[in-house]
Amino acid sequence: MRDLHLPGRSVVMGRHGAAATSHFLSTLTAIEILRRGGNAADAAIAACAVQCVVEPGSTGIGGDNFVLFAPARSDPAGKVYGLNGSGRAPRGLTTEHLLKQGLKEIGLTSVHAVTIPGAVDAWSKLNRRFGSMPLAELLQPAIRYAEEGFIVTERVATDWHRNEDKLKADANSARMWLKEGSRSLRDGEIFRQPEHAKVFREIAAKGRDGFYTGWVAEDIVAYLRSLGGLHALEDFATQEAFWVEPISTTYRGIELFEIPPSGVGITTLLMLNILSGFDLSKYDPVGVERFHIEAEATRLAFEAREKYVADPVFADVPVQKLLSAGFADELRGRIDVKKAMPALCAAAGTTTHRDTVYISVVDEEGNACSFINSLFWSYGTGLSSPKTGVLLQNRGTGFSLDAEHPNCVAPQKRPLHTIIPAMAMKDSKPWLCFGVMGGGFQPVGQSHVLTNILDFGMNVQEAIDCARGFHQMGRFEAERGIREDVLRGLAALGHEIKMAEMPHGGGQAIMIDAANGVLRAGSDARKDGCALAY
Repeated sequence: MRDLHLPGRSVVMGRHGAAATSHFLSTLTAIEILRRGGNAADAAIAACAVQCVVEPGSTGIGGDNFVLFAPARSDPAGKVYGLNGSGRAPRGLTTEHLLKQGLKEIGLTSVHAVTIPGAVDAWSKLNRRFGSMPLAELLQPAIRYAEEGFIVTERVATDWHRNEDKLKADANSARMWLKEGSRSLRDGEIFRQPEHAKVFREIAAKGRDGFYTGWVAEDIVAYLRSLGGLHALEDFATQEAFWVEPISTTYRGIELFEIPPSGVGITTLLMLNILSGFDLSKYDPVGVERFHIEAEATRLAFEAREKYVADPVFADVPVQKLLSAGFADELRGRIDVKKAMPALCAAAGTTTHRDTVYISVVDEEGNACSFINSLFWSYGTGLSSPKTGVLLQNRGTGFSLDAEHPNCVAPQKRPLHTIIPAMAMKDSKPWLCFGVMGGGFQPVGQSHVLTNILDFGMNVQEAIDCARGFHQMGRFEAERGIREDVLRGLAALGHEIKMAEMPHGGGQAIMIDAANGVLRAGSDARKDGCALAY
């Protein structure tokens, strides 16, 4: 194993197995599982369980999970398996009920934003199908960190501080997630979560039923109903992740796979189809032309997302049309390289500061697992039930109350879902197992990283480090790494410029270098993650 050093970061190369995650403790956990003989699926589950403890603002067992898994040997060759672990709205939740309450939208901290958590059932299904170690064994590191404590890192402390008021607003969360019930944990302090440990022990003992039935589900449901929620024990007992056929497109000879709707991975594929008609390689990768074309492709792809993408059980989602060459040609024709388009009818994204964790693992056999878990906004709704310490997601805030909108809320409907793992294949073999966090930014981040590699020849770490911009809500939000002259050039083309308050997302990736028989891993300095190999 050897390190290739880049400015401020490093790419770790190894021959046996590699893990790249958005928190260093989970990376260490994944490597330990691999060294003990576990495979990529085992390592991803164990690592994510740890992140649910040590990075509570970004993820938790009260949230959702999506997975793409590429076996080293599959029949047919190049088969990628997709797992949708998103939760549904309660059976009793209707548009009519919310409108009668005088609501015009589902608020970020509303009890109605709590969809049934899907992560634990997804972990269980992934473990049963592809895992090689018992789920109970995989949860032991998370249990240990929850009981014995962990040292809070600077980025986690920053996110915790930003959400003090949200956690104070719920008496249970204030008691369990704030120091002495009054303030967030600070960098360097040790935090313990005994309630969380009890829930993990219940899951370890009883599997997914330890979460979806029994005292854990009863405590969560009772608390939600006390706040006016319509959740029922049956909603939890019947929550089920399901295997899906991934969708894909080909860009510069690489086939990129995504989870189909209700996930927004199709937005990434549409962006790449639009970008495929431009020769990006002739531009400066951090120059005006590249960011302008990427921003316009973002606006068009997000406009299509807003119009079409929803739970396909409840809405007609024209997947074939959205992925067709003709549709991409039509949208690309609206791009003028000399000026920005007028305002579109749907602003691209309203997704600042969504929080997620992403994990990429490739094991010794070559199995690749692209794994993502999220509470949606930081600390979700901020609601925790009194006995569990489980923070509950606010994914339901993505529902519309407009009866004509494809994403209108309905009983047992899944909301449009922003978390999207990615898997790129080369010659029908896993080539790049990666993800870029950041709510609605994820399709842009994935496109940015992939084009950095394929169009600009960057290595995996350079591709992740490269400065980012996101055209959302009618303006181009630029990271500080974009030069002033570039920002002036974009403004001259008609883009309204705003400096991003926080970096756009974070990313992890593992490239499988089949020619040399090594793995190249990269991790984003925008979060606390790292990449390790053995």
